[in-house]
Amino acid sequence: MVANQVAVIVDIVESRRLADRRAAQLELADVFAAVDARTRPSLPLRATVGDEFQAVYPAVGPALEAILLARLALPEGLDCRFGLGLGEVEHVDDGPIGAIQDGSGWWRAREAIVMAHDREDRRVPSSRSWFRGGPEHAGLEALVNAYLLARDQVVGAMNLRARRLTYGVMCGRLQSELAVEEGITQSAVSQALRRSGGAGLVTGIEQLVVLP
Repeated sequence: MVANQVAVIVDIVESRRLADRRAAQLELADVFAAVDARTRPSLPLRATVGDEFQAVYPAVGPALEAILLARLALPEGLDCRFGLGLGEVEHVDDGPIGAIQDGSGWWRAREAIVMAHDREDRRVPSSRSWFRGGPEHAGLEALVNAYLLARDQVVGAMNLRARRLTYGVMCGRLQSELAVEEGITQSAVSQALRRSGGAGLVTGIEQLVVLP
């Protein structure tokens, strides 16, 4: 029996408008490697074809944590879209650039990234992430997507400093350390985290990381 996992597909927002797509993909590869080092992927975030990256996580909570870290760490001028699919992730073969996989987790991740793109283009411009769990997980799907809609709105409104500070706190760094790096006071770090919503993001993911 193939166990359920969370397949994740990532693509670059408006990648065709980038002046140097290769440089952007290399920057993303560095960001995703740092995220992999701090999370628990079953399959690390890796480039596949074009502007797409893929990963697999053992459960919904770790997947949500990883994509939040990834968005917070993105360099200026780059943004990504994330599709998450809960379901079977089955190893088919070993290809020249890594494992070849199939299963309902991947089908749902593909559906999810299309849906995220659709919402971004229409009703919710801040939307960058979507989750598909299938009919057997309808309640979980609704819960996670409500969270993602709110989370994307908060992250999208953050400036680069607020993202850096939130990322640092999520990585377990002290506010005093972050203050030295930013050339501000610890009080200013705390205020920035509260005003930007970063403190809420950190607390929220601490609650959701235990999701099955």
